[in-house]
Amino acid sequence: MRYDLVIFDNDGVLVDSEPISNVILAGYLTELGHPTSYEDSLRDYMGSALHRIHDLVRERTGRSLPDDFDETFHARVFAAFERELVAVEGVTEVLEKLVADETPYCVASSGSHQRIAVGHRKTGLDRWFKGGNVFSAEDVGRGKPAPDLFLHAAERMGTAPERCVVVEDSPLGVQAARAAGMDVYGLTAMTSAEKLPGAQGYFRGMRELLGLLV
Repeated sequence: MRYDLVIFDNDGVLVDSEPISNVILAGYLTELGHPTSYEDSLRDYMGSALHRIHDLVRERTGRSLPDDFDETFHARVFAAFERELVAVEGVTEVLEKLVADETPYCVASSGSHQRIAVGHRKTGLDRWFKGGNVFSAEDVGRGKPAPDLFLHAAERMGTAPERCVVVEDSPLGVQAARAAGMDVYGLTAMTSAEKLPGAQGYFRGMRELLGLLV
């Protein structure tokens, strides 16, 4: 079906940040006495807001992360972004087609506004996302798998949830989209389709997405 709004996740969908940030997260948690592998980080935290990291660590260990955890983690991630981050291959072609077809789009990310801005500036995607179509879990207080962020984005963009489609690559993101009453397509570049149940369709690369949005 033709949708009135395409909502993109950011990390792993627009910018190839998941390998970078999860290596850093696993290393930092291990450094703090919470042994975490890269695979653990992907399984437990991919697609989630920072509060989920705090909540899971406290639930599992009874200990809180340091007060400066978010600041230190962001500093390490942003420094790595400046060195390494690139846009996901094919994203520009998808955005060009949406603009040509006059299809509204936005980004709705578990990451902070600062994280989104740093990544988009580094990869050149800031030309496509000017602020009015950028939404963060910071805006609603609860990250994915809660539907709040996607519902907020749809409301701000003036679109009914059932007329939206979400582009996601994490189980938490797919769950959030479904809970919001939206269709969702799952990018399987890093996460298999079996781990993204409930999506309307799956695709391996961004250029394949265009065939799903007609």
